[in-house]
Amino acid sequence: MSLLHQARFATSAARLDQLPPPGPPEVAFVGRSNSGKSSAINVLANQKRLAFSSRTPGRTRLINMFALPDPLDPDAALGYLVDLPGYGYAAVARDAKAEWAEVLARYLRERSSLAAVVLMLDIRRGLTTQDRQLVDWIAPARLPVLSLLTKADKFPYGQRLKAVSAIERDLREVGSLAVVPFSATHRIGLEEAAQHIENWISPQVVP
Repeated sequence: MSLLHQARFATSAARLDQLPPPGPPEVAFVGRSNSGKSSAINVLANQKRLAFSSRTPGRTRLINMFALPDPLDPDAALGYLVDLPGYGYAAVARDAKAEWAEVLARYLRERSSLAAVVLMLDIRRGLTTQDRQLVDWIAPARLPVLSLLTKADKFPYGQRLKAVSAIERDLREVGSLAVVPFSATHRIGLEEAAQHIENWISPQVVP
């Protein structure tokens, strides 16, 4: 069984000071409000409703943390999957956008237990202006980044490879980068994505 299949809800926070103290490694999922973060977390955890997906993009304003239990101490967390608020939805008020942006930027730059970032991008759109803002926050931290190119089922194999090459060029400044075509509904890229995340949480559990 994958380590991620044991994920369980831990806590939600509207502000950084409401988060638990930094501790075990955290892997944060970031992307636009309609980027498929919750769907990716659910399929990686093999659970249908672990991460909440609002029917109205931009409504979920909380940082949601999901604990991965320590096999040697089930009451303790080996690490966390972190679902960050979606960024950039057009219908959200400007003040709310600015507030969310500050929370996202501070978490990505200041959270000492942040081990890696999963950046959700739509394979059909590539890197948008809003995505570039996220990258500008991520790059200075020099953290490993896994870019999941969602909706990969919409492209034939050859076109997926071209999309991967284009994103790798666009994200050169990130440094440690893996780009994986991904589809939650068709389970494309699932095993490769899970292996990256498990290895960041606990390298010894990955063969």
